[in-house]
Order: sequence, then C-alpha cells, then structure tokens
Amino acid sequence: MKKHCSKILNFKDKVILLWFIFYSMEDQLNHIVYSKGVIEFVAVSTEYCRFIEQIKTASKSNFVNISQKILPLLYLKTVTLPDFENNFEQFNEKFVTESDWEYYRNKIAEKLGENETFMDVYDPTNYLTGEAINVSVSECFTDIYQDLKNFTMNYKIGTIEAMNDSLWECKNNFEQYWGSRLLVLLTEIHNIFYSFDDLDIEEEINNDTEKPEVDTADWIINQRFSDFDS
Repeated sequence: MKKHCSKILNFKDKVILLWFIFYSMEDQLNHIVYSKGVIEFVAVSTEYCRFIEQIKTASKSNFVNISQKILPLLYLKTVTLPDFENNFEQFNEKFVTESDWEYYRNKIAEKLGENETFMDVYDPTNYLTGEAINVSVSECFTDIYQDLKNFTMNYKIGTIEAMNDSLWECKNNFEQYWGSRLLVLLTEIHNIFYSFDDLDIEEEINNDTEKPEVDTADWIINQRFSDFDS
C-alpha cells in the first residue's frame, strides 16, 4: 500500500514539475527578446555581420550595391525595436577585439579605394553644440559591425539575461552613437553608387587583380528585394 501511494505521489510530482516547466518556458517565450521585431532585428544584424566578414572576396560594386540595401533595412529594424528596461544590469561580453576592428576597417578602406573619404557626423551628444566628429567611411562600417557582432554573439548564448542586456546595449548605442553614422554612411554610399558608371573598373585599376563575386543569392536581404521585384 505504501509503495502504491509512493508511486502516485511520484506521478503527481512529475505532473507538477512538467506543469512548472511548461509555464516557465511559456513565460520566457513571451519575453521581449523573442518578439517578432527583435527576431527580425537579429536576422538583419546577422546578415550585416556576414556581409562585412566577406569583404575580402566581394567586388567593389557588389559591396556598394548590398550596402545600399542593407543599411536602410538595418536602420528601420533598429528604430522600430520596442522600448524596454535593462533589468539585469550585467556586464555584456565583448567578442570583437581591437585587432578584429582594425582588420575589417583596413579591408573596407582597401575595397573603397578613392571613395574612402572622411565625413562629418553629428550624434546626439554633440548635436546641440554643433561640433561634428570627422570619421571615415570604413570606420562607420566597422563601428556598426562591432556593436552588431557583440550583440548577435551574446544573443546566441541563449540566456534571457544575456539576450536582454545585449539587446538593450545595442539599441542604446544605436540611439547615441552609430545610428547617426549609419545615416551619414548611407548618403555617402548613395553618392558613390550613382556617381560611377563601373565601380569594378576603378577597383581593377587600383588593385590590378580580379576577385570573385560573393554569392549572395541565399541572403535574406536579396531574397526580400527579389520578392519586391517579382
């Protein structure tokens, strides 16, 4: 009789445990880090990082063409992120090292060639004073990459704390720092794209080497724009 009661109690304990796990998971899935807007932001951020990391094999025209598409999409997905609090207040791990940053900045500068110029940027911290910050095109690309790469890597850790805090930090940095850089960068890319008949000819003159095109057919960004064209 006692063994039978023990089995019943064990069964009840298991049911209670399963119920607790289910509702705990449901509560987690309702967290803002799993919301539709955040998932879309993660997808675009991942695409941007992948795009920068393949800079070495991209042609100049391909790099400028993709930049013209992904930069406005990135701005849109970031600015539409919901407001939320940095509840956990923990230190977010940094994955992009100084040498990583310098490597990609140099590769982008080499790719742009004569179009590696300096631009005046006004961010919220210096807008009212009228003091502009002079930054290069490659710096802007790499600053954005650094923040997005750190965010996506922390997001992949999978804990609510890491995902929430890294998202908050990335959104805050966008508002105060790299959002204005992105807009100035987009203007420069627009002018480069529509000012040159053949960017690859200009690149070949500078490098005198032919680089293979990056296969971007499976990229989300290109698939989305293909859908618009059809």
